[in-house]
Formats: sequence, structure tokens, C-alpha cells
Amino acid sequence: MQLSRRKFTRQLLLGIAAGKAGILCSNEACSQSLTAQSPFGPLRSDRSRLLDLPKGFRHRIISRWGKKMADGNYVPALFDGMGTFPGPDGSIIVLRNHEYREDNDKSIGAFKGRKKLSEKIPAELYYDAGTGDGPCLGAVTTLVYDPQKGKTVREFLSLAGTMTNCSGCVTPWGTWLSCEESRENAGGRYARNHGYVFEVTPSAAPGLQPPVLLPALGRFVQEGAIIDPVSGIVYMTEDKADSLIYRFLPQVPGQLTAGGRLQCLAIQGRPRLDTRNWVGQPVTVGESLQTYWINLDDVESEQDDLRIRGARSGGARFARGEGICRLEESVYFGCTSGGARRLGQVWRYTPDRAEDQDPDRRAGGLLELVAEPNDSKVLENPDQFATAPWGDLLICEDGKNDQYLLGMTPRGQFYPFARNARDQSELSGACFSPDGEVLFLSNMVAGLTFAITGPWPKRSVS
Repeated sequence: MQLSRRKFTRQLLLGIAAGKAGILCSNEACSQSLTAQSPFGPLRSDRSRLLDLPKGFRHRIISRWGKKMADGNYVPALFDGMGTFPGPDGSIIVLRNHEYREDNDKSIGAFKGRKKLSEKIPAELYYDAGTGDGPCLGAVTTLVYDPQKGKTVREFLSLAGTMTNCSGCVTPWGTWLSCEESRENAGGRYARNHGYVFEVTPSAAPGLQPPVLLPALGRFVQEGAIIDPVSGIVYMTEDKADSLIYRFLPQVPGQLTAGGRLQCLAIQGRPRLDTRNWVGQPVTVGESLQTYWINLDDVESEQDDLRIRGARSGGARFARGEGICRLEESVYFGCTSGGARRLGQVWRYTPDRAEDQDPDRRAGGLLELVAEPNDSKVLENPDQFATAPWGDLLICEDGKNDQYLLGMTPRGQFYPFARNARDQSELSGACFSPDGEVLFLSNMVAGLTFAITGPWPKRSVS
């Protein structure tokens, strides 16, 4: 198979020792190596033209949109964020979001546009049953995967009636948070407001769960979330061009339904800092910023002004916060359109454990811009993040060219791990099984979920 220019350039870069690859970073006074030697070697062309992977790795298709599920419904399209949980008899339970939007064709939803099928579900099991034109078709589905047989043994609907379920996270107490990347007000076809986080409990038995709404976490264009297992604090991103970074202080750690306080991130001595670097260079790669947190009120505002009010109060602005994950003691997150060429940034927030002792709960840790390559051959519009068992990050791209799943070392160096060889759809939902032996990944638009196995390293190779 003929290599694309972008793929050839990536592999050429990988052949250059990291210490010799002097590519200019976003700060012209600073030169850094932006590529790392892949611990897995170069990508190999996939004969099935689905996923290019390194030697020794293989993929299996374990789910396809449109297939009939165990509950009589159909696998909805638009596969997005995923999380994994241990299941019975060595199985793996995978919870998967579906980013169905208002203008999507109903035939790609869980009911294939069949009103009689959607009406079989009691209205109270939908978050939003609609106002007469049928329920909202965002969803969470469950896959029960048998790693010994290499196949999914059952699939079913677990959350229904939401809208644009994007990313989320596995909680330390073993549930799944699903975030709505939308912000519609009730009215018209909507019976309820949208823009919330929902909590779903994993189960291997088919059954639609009553929706568990978490309104105290705020109402905005939700993207991703991650939870600090020590403090129970929830960190969240927002997919808007002028977004904030949020944290939620639970009143009772581990019980998000009990309420708490929502805050946004701000920089000491630099109120309303524009971190997007679209004009000038307010933040340089490697720069550490001391932070604090601003309390927010009216977190369910009808006006879609939460980020605007937060910025007026001194909150820092970011360029489309999307992927977020934890690595060791830090929270990493991506800004999809950050940087001078709007190709993306990767940030690291490291909490100061003294924050937990602050009586006003406003003290913050250090924020660092880890990477801003401004080079589409290195990084193009980072989306979802995952933590790899060997100590690196995995980043799904969502750009205009070939779509890669990239590895990134904690020092901000990149290498390719997988390439979408089928089409130009973004890869989504990257996550590992609880034992770290299987990587789950989806082709979002094609509606394919893969289980990837191979010679994973057992310790950091960065």
C-alpha cells in the first residue's frame, strides 16, 4: 500500500534519534525534539485496510453499528468515549458513548427510526422522552467482551434519552460518567435541558437504567472528565473556542449526587489569561503557572454564559478543551485548536496536596504547557486521551488529514501507535482493559469498535 505523505514523514521522523531531531516549538527562542522513538517500531500496512498497527499487534472488530442487540434494540452509530470494568468469569464490560446530535438521521439511533420500538421503553427510563417526536437519541451502550474467545457475547442499551454523549471517565468507585457535548434548553422537541453529566453503573446483564443526573457538576458543552482518587475532585473540559477548565469539589467524595461546588481555573497574577496562543505568545512550552480556583454560581444557567461569567471573574480561557486523563499525580488535558496554527496543545495540571487543607478551597497547583508543536506532521488537533500502562499518554487525533492514535511521553514527545487505514474518520474512545492487556478503540463514523492485543510493555519506556 502506498504511504501518504504525512505517514511517510512521521516514520521518517521516527528514524531520527530524539536527541538530534531539532524541531522548533511554538516559542521561537526554544528548540525541542517533538518526536520520540516508538517503543513498538514503525506502523505496518493493514491488509484489511482498517487499522495500521506496529508489528506483533492485531485488531479484532468486536462491535458494528446497526447490529441487533440482546435487548432487541440496535447498536447506535457515532461511537465515542469508552471505559472498561471487570466483568463476571473473566469478561470485560465496556461502556460506550454515542454522540448522536439533533440533526442526525434517526435511522442511525438505537431504534433505527422505528417509533414502535422506542415506545416499548417506559418514558421514565429516558432522560428526555421528547415532546412528541420521539426521545432524544444520545446513548450509552454496554458491551460484554470475552477476551479468551476474542468476541463480544452481548450488547445492550444502558442509558437513553440524552444528547451528544461525548467522553467521560471511569470513577474510582467503579461507575461511568457520560458527558453531554451539547447545551439545548427545554422547548421545541426537547422536554428537558441538556448539557449535563450522567452516572451509569456497569452491569453484564441487559437492562436500561434510570438516568442518574449530576446537575451540580454544571451545565455547559461537556467534553471529558477525570477524578482524582485521593481527593475525589472531578476535573472537566469544555469543547468551546473560549472554554474554561472546571473542577467540582464534592460535598461527599464518591457521592456526586450529594452536590458540591463548581469552580474554574485561573492563573495567579494573570487574570483572564488567554492560553490559546492564537495571537502573540502568552504562554511558552515548559512554562509553569501558579493557579487558583474561582467559585462559580448559577451553574445551570439558561443563558449559556457560565464560561463567560467565569472568564470575567478572572478565569483562564482555553481553545476547545477535550481529552483529559490522569498520569501519576498529574491531570493532562488537550486543547484541540490551541496554538499559533490552531493544531492543538497538551497541558499538565499538578495539584498541590495543600489544596485540600485550604479552608476556602480555592488554592491551586501548577499548570504547564507540555506541548504545542504547531506542526500537523507531529500533532493535529488532539481529541480524547487515555493513560497507557507503560506510562505514556495515548491521544486520538481529530484533524483534516490521516487520523492517528498517537503516543506521547510525559516530556511531550510524540510517536504513532495506530492509523485509521479505512477512511478519514477520527479514532475515538481509546481505553485499556482493567488488566492492561486489551486496548479498545473505535472508528467513530464507520461505527466499528476494535479490541487490540499485542506485546504491551509492562513498565515505562519513555
